Amino acid sequence: MKIGRAPGESQGARADADAPALPDRSPQRRKRWWLAGSAVVVLATAALALNLRTTSKPSPSAADVNGIVDKKVTAAITDLQRQPPASVEVYNAIVPPLVVIQSQGQPGSGGRPGLGSGVIVNARGDILTSLHVVDGATSIRVSFSDGTESAASMRSSDAEHDIAVLAPAKLPEVVVPAVLGGGAQVGQEAFVVGHPLGLVGSLSAGVISGLDRTFPMSDGKTLKGMIQFDAAVNPGNSGGPLLNRNGEVIGIVTGLANPAGDDEFIGIGFAVPIGTAGGAAGAPAR
Repeated sequence: MKIGRAPGESQGARADADAPALPDRSPQRRKRWWLAGSAVVVLATAALALNLRTTSKPSPSAADVNGIVDKKVTAAITDLQRQPPASVEVYNAIVPPLVVIQSQGQPGSGGRPGLGSGVIVNARGDILTSLHVVDGATSIRVSFSDGTESAASMRSSDAEHDIAVLAPAKLPEVVVPAVLGGGAQVGQEAFVVGHPLGLVGSLSAGVISGLDRTFPMSDGKTLKGMIQFDAAVNPGNSGGPLLNRNGEVIGIVTGLANPAGDDEFIGIGFAVPIGTAGGAAGAPAR
């Protein structure tokens, strides 16, 4: 059986059906595309405007800026006022390594016990003090801040700078060495902690008044390169620490100047710089 064409079907019509369809370029279709594109642009513009309106903020006025600054300054001042004065922090830092030194049998003492100050300068428990506090004593006793008491002996000394290092026979349970500081500057805050007139653990404050001073000792010796300060000192302060506002030891108190020849303080004290004191007597040098 032969298979023929359907009635009315021709070769030309079949060729037309198999050909790809051409795009419709009629004015009606182009107009629809233009309207759709315009709508997209309008919607995008509206969305951008809405986003700017919701995220943008007006520029602050001068009054607003001043108000913010005032609040910040007030908060900073309040924080500073809540902090303790530098003298409180200095005192708290030096009390643990501070030592009371009592001597017996010193020449010229008439049998009276001597009193001075000292400071622990290393983990071994060595005590840095003034030589004249213990020089020639038949016995030396030291008392630590935790109440521990002990006999002590002189480990080393340097008469040229009136410095001695004591070695206690017994140490406190916890040894807290002082922090040694750097060089002093004129005008810098200065603090002295010691035992003037037997008043244990007394603090006085002032400033560094001069550097590289010469100080005549009562035994005729002259000390050079001294720090001059105006923090009050009296007998019992000798050998104690001179500190900066960070609680660092910058000198060892040696004596006071008084043209009247007595031991009352009139505003001028002297200390051996810690670099000289530590290096001269074998303690840690700075």
